Amino acid sequence: MANAALMSAIRTRLHRAADPDRAAGAQAYLKSEMPSLGVRVPDVRRIVRAASRELPPASLPELRSTVLALWREAGWREERYAAIDLTGLRLAAGEWSMLPVYEEIIRSGAWWDLVDGVSHRLCELLQTHREDMSIVLRRWSTDPDLWIRRAAITAQLGAKSETDPALLEAVVEPNLADPEFFIRKAIGWALRDFGGTDPEWVRDFVARHGGALSPLSRREALRKIT
Repeated sequence: MANAALMSAIRTRLHRAADPDRAAGAQAYLKSEMPSLGVRVPDVRRIVRAASRELPPASLPELRSTVLALWREAGWREERYAAIDLTGLRLAAGEWSMLPVYEEIIRSGAWWDLVDGVSHRLCELLQTHREDMSIVLRRWSTDPDLWIRRAAITAQLGAKSETDPALLEAVVEPNLADPEFFIRKAIGWALRDFGGTDPEWVRDFVARHGGALSPLSRREALRKIT
């Protein structure tokens, strides 16, 4: 059962922090049909952290139910940000049972700000359940849903020396010909991120795939590599 008190506290505080002037710009920038309260992302995170300390979920199932209820019932975009932020609580760290929650967020969120919000959670799962999560990401890399494919590509962001280069190549290669901007951007982003750890691998990847990489992906991949 969801933690109704926690959900109510988060919603109340988000509305108190609302900035109508900023909200209109945020909604236009995100091209979102769901209205915005105009609360900055760092402020959403502070609200969620404070409310979670005061009204902590008693168990992982309760946290999972609270995240899903807040996500599904959201009337404002910041409520969805708050649901994602709740998945960052220690109770959920590296927990395999959270994967269906992240998948629902990706598929129903279907936009970059929400999808990218769970990339670090996917990375945690990969570090704690490497074999199983690698299978999932390889499968996701050919999913009809472009946002699931984007999530597969960006799932190792921030992993640095823990990055699995073979997995990175495996999820990028099926998407090289995709004309979708958000896929091409994700490919460049993932390669650029790993380039900070292993620039030679990224140079070699770009060289080997030659013209298959879009100009956008290539430019982003090599942007910080001298």
